[in-house]
Amino acid sequence: MLNTIFKKTRKIHFIGIGGIGMCGIAELLKDWGFDITGSDMNASENTYRLESLGIPTSVGHRKENVPDCDVVVYSSAVQPDNPERVAALERQIPVIRRAEMLGEIFKLKPTRIAISGTHGKTTTTSMIGQIFIEAGADPVIIAGGIVGTLGTTTRSGKGNVIIVEADEFDRSFLKLYPTDTVITTIEAEHLDCYDSLEEIEKTFMQFANETPFFGSIVACIDEKSVRKILPDLKKPVVTVGLDADADIRAERVVMGKGESSFDVIIRNKLYGHIRLFVPGIHNVKNALSAIGVAWKNDIPFDVISSGLSKFRGVRRRFEIVEENDLFMLVDDYGHHPTEIRATLNAAKSGWNRRIIAVFQPHLFTRTRDFYQDFASALMLADVAVILDVYPSREKPIEGITGKIVADAAKQIGHPAVEYIKKKIRVPEFVESIAKKGDMIVSLGAGDVNRLLPEISKRLSKKFECNER
Repeated sequence: MLNTIFKKTRKIHFIGIGGIGMCGIAELLKDWGFDITGSDMNASENTYRLESLGIPTSVGHRKENVPDCDVVVYSSAVQPDNPERVAALERQIPVIRRAEMLGEIFKLKPTRIAISGTHGKTTTTSMIGQIFIEAGADPVIIAGGIVGTLGTTTRSGKGNVIIVEADEFDRSFLKLYPTDTVITTIEAEHLDCYDSLEEIEKTFMQFANETPFFGSIVACIDEKSVRKILPDLKKPVVTVGLDADADIRAERVVMGKGESSFDVIIRNKLYGHIRLFVPGIHNVKNALSAIGVAWKNDIPFDVISSGLSKFRGVRRRFEIVEENDLFMLVDDYGHHPTEIRATLNAAKSGWNRRIIAVFQPHLFTRTRDFYQDFASALMLADVAVILDVYPSREKPIEGITGKIVADAAKQIGHPAVEYIKKKIRVPEFVESIAKKGDMIVSLGAGDVNRLLPEISKRLSKKFECNER
């Protein structure tokens, strides 16, 4: 692979390599034989994994980190004044965004599947990947989360298919030119990059219309904004969803403990039955998108069904961390009101447990824009514990804290809301209110999940002592 792509490029440096979108590309290129180095502001599980793969990773950004290399790749969170970006430009080393590198990788395969949407991208990407693996297509996969069956975010296949998660943030997905496009959902999101929902809709429409005439657009018409842009899509469209008008729809949906099942109807013909080992109606819709892509690529239904039955989820997407008679711990990446509703509805539909949601808002702008919607979504939890904002790439905004979410929840009548400014105090508080059999769900794209080991330790001690 090394000798056939990117001409004389051999050495690549990644700024922000620990990001979930960056580490996967770095890992893939390392596997293809490139010399990869990187840096990130903080050490993390991702940087430790990259180090174990032989990718030197510096903690902190300094001009000295930039080696003698052919190109520097940076994530969208890395600002122009970053010392490594500045140093590379001074040395006349090409500096490109992650999206551009992903676009160049994407071009390498004749069948290029891109999964877009404000929610459900990672899971749908992983489901499609599992189906194509089952079909023997040996695909390249680049997902935005650690896929359960892979143990990583990427798969370095040798077949003619590449399956990638297409991120709308900063309009990154416009660097991709897929042969098959998926749109799972379109909602107001990333309002630090877009002025309005209408602008987001137009950008998705622009992205989808890059699909060639011989390809397909798979669109979930249960989603209002997806349905809205359908008349403006100029390429072949396959609609999916629970809606009776969908080309591919689910009927006789049954939700169970950590799983779901349904019949698949394709253009009014019963094709067969699907059993998923992930919970929630949102995952039924994700599976329908995966079925749509596989069907358009002539994969037999029995292979589709078998592939989906082997799918075991994505890390931090309703990931069951611990489950026993005393308590249950679940971790979820949900950081948008719609994602939180989906997660909590999945918890309520599969288990008869009291739910304690521990929510860490992600980004000051998102908290400012959606705090009332977050409060409404958290009404699905019996108890809502709200932390302060995880800033990620942003600087604080005056008056925007987790408290505004808690206050809004109280105002609309939530019976049990607690705002805890210092997250180190959360395990002790959860211990004080927990009852035997509770489900504790950590929610957020920050570091809220790091509280779960201590919560587990405290609850185990509490309930085991009570039973003596």
